[in-house]
Amino acid sequence: MALGLNVTEPETTCDDPNCPFHGTLSVRGGTVDGMVASTEMDRSVVVEREYDVAVPKYDRQMKRRSRTPAHAPDCLDLEVGDAVRIAETRPLSKTKAHVVVSTLDTTRDLGASSLSGPSDPESEVDLSEIEADEAEGES
Repeated sequence: MALGLNVTEPETTCDDPNCPFHGTLSVRGGTVDGMVASTEMDRSVVVEREYDVAVPKYDRQMKRRSRTPAHAPDCLDLEVGDAVRIAETRPLSKTKAHVVVSTLDTTRDLGASSLSGPSDPESEVDLSEIEADEAEGES
């Protein structure tokens, strides 16, 4: 908890001067949770978050997306699809004013395991038994 945030320091070290753990960069302001959408830039990532906005005319919710460029320290190994927490910092470039401070344990494919079927082989139902029962019921 070196930053004043409830995050753990990464085990690997780096010599990045803009690392909040091993450099001199301080964090301030708020934090945002999101998913890494792009890692194409050098030492930078694009973090995307989805949120709901009320549409009063139709009495519904609408999904919106926000993409924020953030500095990625060398000590954090980030890939596309990782859930991360970014913190506000001083401006690092024209567009970057955030830095990645931790990775989270959530994934984008929530509920995907339940869609593919049960993971326990004993709980699986044989489809041929169901088809045979339906054929008997029809005749």
